[in-house]
Amino acid sequence: MTSMTSSVPSATSAPSAAATPASTSSQPTPDRTDPRTETAQLTIPAIGVKNLQVVPYEGTTDDAPGTRIQDRGLAASPYGEQGGVGPGEVGNYLVTAHRLSAGGPLRLLPELEEGARVQVTAGGTVYEYVITESRKTSFRSADSLAEQRAEVPGHPGRQPSEAMITLSTCLTPEDNAAGNFWRDDRGNPEHRADKIGVLVSSRTASSSP
Repeated sequence: MTSMTSSVPSATSAPSAAATPASTSSQPTPDRTDPRTETAQLTIPAIGVKNLQVVPYEGTTDDAPGTRIQDRGLAASPYGEQGGVGPGEVGNYLVTAHRLSAGGPLRLLPELEEGARVQVTAGGTVYEYVITESRKTSFRSADSLAEQRAEVPGHPGRQPSEAMITLSTCLTPEDNAAGNFWRDDRGNPEHRADKIGVLVSSRTASSSP
């Protein structure tokens, strides 16, 4: 996928010392188009998910702020130093949601198979990912969590070269069936099912697939 870079016009002449600057504000202008901070909609036709709202927040997967978002029946997407990137960006776009509680929006995620299509709509663009692998994350293993949150899923420290997505939800029934009733302070079980995908296309939201 070809990356896009913005061009900045070159000045033809330097302004005179007496020229009045266009703006004297010392405050930075906020970037209102940062894809990491835009609410998105998630659609996974194979498991009946349609336009699930994905709320971004600065943090990491399944921390307290992220869990509060999930408790509202929404999906959460962390960004920042311990989180991921925005939709369509090179790196790991992390999306988590409940499987059993708050309506269970990702209750069928563990059944999602390789080759399934995932659509994320944000900022007027539809990003389409294809699921390529499944992983299992342990909340009791720092190494396992680092693999989930890595820029290249499963490979901490590796430089990303493509846009990827990690969809994650709990494995509570499976843990319970195995006699594993461990929970963290937010009620998360030890294991989570992760589905990894790669970006294959993007289009404007108004155009046909």
